[in-house]
Amino acid sequence: MSGPFRLNIEAAADDQRFMALALSLGRRGLGRTSPNPAVGAIVVRDGEIVGRGWTQPGGRPHAEIEALRRAGAAARGATLYVTLEPCSHHGKSPPCADAVITAGVSRVVSAMEDPNPEVAGAGHARLRDAGIAVEIGIGAALASRDHAGHIRRLKDGRPHVMLKLAISADGKVAAAGRRPIAITGERVRDRVHLLRAQHDAIIIGIGTVLADDPLLTCRLPGMAKNSPLRVVLDGGLRLPKESRLVRTARDTPLLVITGDGAPRAAESALRRQAVDVVQTIQMAAKLDLAAVLKLLAARGITRLMVEGGPTLAAALIAADLVDEAILFHSGVVIGDDGVKAFESQTLATLGRRLTRVASEPVGSDRQDTYERG
Repeated sequence: MSGPFRLNIEAAADDQRFMALALSLGRRGLGRTSPNPAVGAIVVRDGEIVGRGWTQPGGRPHAEIEALRRAGAAARGATLYVTLEPCSHHGKSPPCADAVITAGVSRVVSAMEDPNPEVAGAGHARLRDAGIAVEIGIGAALASRDHAGHIRRLKDGRPHVMLKLAISADGKVAAAGRRPIAITGERVRDRVHLLRAQHDAIIIGIGTVLADDPLLTCRLPGMAKNSPLRVVLDGGLRLPKESRLVRTARDTPLLVITGDGAPRAAESALRRQAVDVVQTIQMAAKLDLAAVLKLLAARGITRLMVEGGPTLAAALIAADLVDEAILFHSGVVIGDDGVKAFESQTLATLGRRLTRVASEPVGSDRQDTYERG
C-alpha cells in the first residue's frame, strides 16, 4: 500500500491517537471543574506535541487556553485536538474560539459539539469562518461519556447519577441490623476513593449515616483535597452532631438536604458547625428525589456519586434517575439475615434501564459497569 491512500490512513490513525491523549488529559479534571466540563486539548505541529492542557480546577482557564499558552508561537499552523467544541460566547472569560483564531491554528479536530445552547455549533462555525479546517466526531463516543455530567445537566437539568454498590456473593450489602461489614478488598476500596475524587458530589441517606458513620472523603495519598461535596438526605434532620461528617464539615464541605418541616433548632445547630442546610419538596415523609437532583444541578453539580444503601438505590432506580451503575461483586458470604442489595423487582428494573457494558476483575473481586443504552 502506498501513495495518498496510505497517507490518509496514517493521518486518520494519528488523529485517533492524539484525540485519545486529549481525552486522557481531560479526565484529570473530573470532579474538579464543575460546573464546567472537564476538557482536554493538545496542540500538534509536524507530528510533534507542542502544547497540552486540561480544564483547571474551578473550571478555568479552559483546556484550549492552557494548551495554546504552552505551545506559544509553535501553535501557528498547528492542529488543535480538543474533546469538546471551543466556546464562542463571553462568560467569565473570553471565547476560546477567538483564542484559537488569534494563535494561528490551521486545523481543529473536535470530538463533539457542545450541547450548551450558548455554543451549540457556533464555536465551530466561527473557526470555519476564520479559514480554519474543522473536523468533528473523532473520539465522540468516549467524549460523550467523559462529558456525561455536562450533557445531562444541560439537557435534563440534573447531574449524571452514578450508583455504586458492593455486593456479597449471596446478594447482601450489610450484616443483620445494617451493621457494616467488609465486603470487598483493598483494590476495590482504592478504586472507590478514586471514583469519589472524579465526582462533584457524593450522596447518601440518613440511614447510612446512622448505621455506618461514614466520612466520604478521598483517602488516596495526596488526594484529600479532591474530596467531593458530601450530601446527606435527611428529611427530619436526625444527623448526629457528633458524626464524623459534621465534625469534618469545616474541612470538607457538607450539604444536608431536608424537608420544609425540619426542626429549626436542629438546623441552627448544624449551621453553627459549618454545615450547609437547604430545604426541598417533601411528600409523604420522603424527599422528592427529582427536586433534590435539580437543586444540586442549580448549585453546579454535574457528576453525582450515590453511595447510600439499598433504600436510596431502589428509590433512584424506581424513579429512573440512575444513569450508570458500578457494582462490585465479592466472594464474601454474609448469610440469610444480611441486608439485601436489591429486591428482585428492583434488580429487574435496573436490568431493563441499564445495559452491562463492562466486567473486569479488581483484585479478588469483580466490577460490573452498567450504562443507559
